[in-house]
Amino acid sequence: MKDLFMIETKGIFAAKGNPLTLLGNQIKVGDTAPEIIASDNTLKDVKLSDFKGKVVVVSVFPSIDTGVCATQTRTFNKRATELSGDVVILTISKDLPFALGRFCAAEGINNIHTLSDFKFSKFGLEYGFLIKENQLLARGVVVIDKNGVVKYKEITKDILDEPNYDLAIAAVKELL
Repeated sequence: MKDLFMIETKGIFAAKGNPLTLLGNQIKVGDTAPEIIASDNTLKDVKLSDFKGKVVVVSVFPSIDTGVCATQTRTFNKRATELSGDVVILTISKDLPFALGRFCAAEGINNIHTLSDFKFSKFGLEYGFLIKENQLLARGVVVIDKNGVVKYKEITKDILDEPNYDLAIAAVKELL
């Protein structure tokens, strides 16, 4: 297996205009979604395959303790109420599961599943979202159909930019 830490992508993501390097395999629309193994708020390992047969939205962000990331999480929690039971929204960051759990409890976030990539960095490397300079995840969204195929992918241009929620939800609705 190739070392995903050695694959670098430059020029697609920045922090406040300063270019950053993304590590790992840049998945593309049409690719089979790689398996995700991440930790839920109780430290239990959760896999993408646990949601087989569902449309999966993966909302990716650097840290729940920042304004844009908190807004992204709140927005997807609210947008989840517009979607059928055939859709699951996962949020993933490198935050510790306890921080994610605390945020969700304080904010009443209960329509989405929060996951942490802190233990393995598997999501970050397999999907190409791991930031080399700080080992956090870049901001973006991935939509995966019921057959495990990537149907939508966005990495925002800058860490301060929110993802295009409307385009992501439109991609989901096309799959239902």
